[in-house]
Amino acid sequence: MTYVGKILVIVIMAFSLIFLGISTVVFQTSRNWRTAAEEQKTKVSQLTAKLNDAQAEVQAKQKDLENEKGKYEALAKDLSGKIQSQDAQIASVEQQIGQARNDVQKAQMNANTALVEAESRRKETFDLREKKAAVEKQANDFKLKQAELNDRIRELERFLETATKNNTDLRERVAKFSALLRQNGLSDDISQIKGKESPPPVTGEVVQVDPSNRRVVISIGSNDGLLEGHELYLMRTTPRPEYLGKITIINVDVNQSVGRVNGTTYQGKKIKEGDIVSSTIKPRI
Repeated sequence: MTYVGKILVIVIMAFSLIFLGISTVVFQTSRNWRTAAEEQKTKVSQLTAKLNDAQAEVQAKQKDLENEKGKYEALAKDLSGKIQSQDAQIASVEQQIGQARNDVQKAQMNANTALVEAESRRKETFDLREKKAAVEKQANDFKLKQAELNDRIRELERFLETATKNNTDLRERVAKFSALLRQNGLSDDISQIKGKESPPPVTGEVVQVDPSNRRVVISIGSNDGLLEGHELYLMRTTPRPEYLGKITIINVDVNQSVGRVNGTTYQGKKIKEGDIVSSTIKPRI
């Protein structure tokens, strides 16, 4: 029950007592008016005092009610401020969550883009490797062709040089030198004299073979001490060791060389990539 309800109950009780007193006075008037009147006055005074006390209590209760109302309003205002602060914090947190969600989405998009770019780079690298292999094969083919052309050029140069110097005086001198060599038991065949110096101890592999099985690109060159005219043995180690023939170096690069097969390979065998060339491994036929 609220304070106002209690006050109303007290007021109703007071008025009830007053009406009770009045009715009692009326009832007793016929017997003893004066005495009854005095008694009723006394009762009225008592009731008035009680009513005043009740009114004072009502006023006190009203003051208490006002105080409690003020406290309630202050508390409600404080709670409203806290609620607004909490709402602001919640809004800020929701904004941060939304920003974080957007950042995560952007990061996922960036990651997907990076994966797509990485896959594209991988494919591009694979294509470049294939193109590089094709270019290297073309370069090796070009080296073989270049070696063949150089060989033909040297042959033509030798022919031109021979034709230019082929005069009577040279023939006579050559004849004299040939006769002198034969008299001393030496061969006068220039092809058996030129380029017969021994190559250094080297071992390499066949990198590429031309379709005619006559020229090969090998994995050793001038850095290994090879010179044009050096002869190397051609071997195969797998599935079993076997001798293939000999090659003469006709073109030398830093790390690679081109060799020409001397005559034909042993028993007409086909040279393969990975076969061994060496100046130290001699055949056992």
